[in-house]
Amino acid sequence: MSTDRRPPTRDECLSLLRREGCPEKVIAHCEAVAGLAIKIARRCGADIGIVEAGALLHDIGRCRTHSIGHAVEGARVASENGLPPEVIRIIERHIGAGLTREDARQLGLPDKDYIPLTLEEKVVAQADNLISADGRVRLDEAIADVARRVSPEAAGRIRALHEELSRACGIDLDDIE
Repeated sequence: MSTDRRPPTRDECLSLLRREGCPEKVIAHCEAVAGLAIKIARRCGADIGIVEAGALLHDIGRCRTHSIGHAVEGARVASENGLPPEVIRIIERHIGAGLTREDARQLGLPDKDYIPLTLEEKVVAQADNLISADGRVRLDEAIADVARRVSPEAAGRIRALHEELSRACGIDLDDIE
């Protein structure tokens, strides 16, 4: 973790989302994702500050596009605003359980790997998978959606990430309230 920059606070994140022009429904979704992500982070020992900032800002790219490229655009917006690298990587890698280089090419994204690597990146990605709009969904529903929109392989990564984090938390993520 970078020691030169602290993650932005909740209020700073919400202010940035509004300043960048994110619609209120996107902000409500980000707040719902942050609520679940923090619960997961507390159970598995992830850095709460990084998780909260990353979850609140994961969809900041939606201020400029609602395409799958919002993660890449969001990382650009976050970088322009001087956010810590840990938060930028969460924003860039939050789609599904991450996208492989091949997935990225097929979706027209820059040619690189977008798989979440750190615990904090994984927590935010999975919390986002379990929130649709601003309401909670179960794993099976999230998997069906990604299998349809992206690929069966991406859906399998979501299941694997869910199982990994459930083990780390000592409880199935579907049962976290």
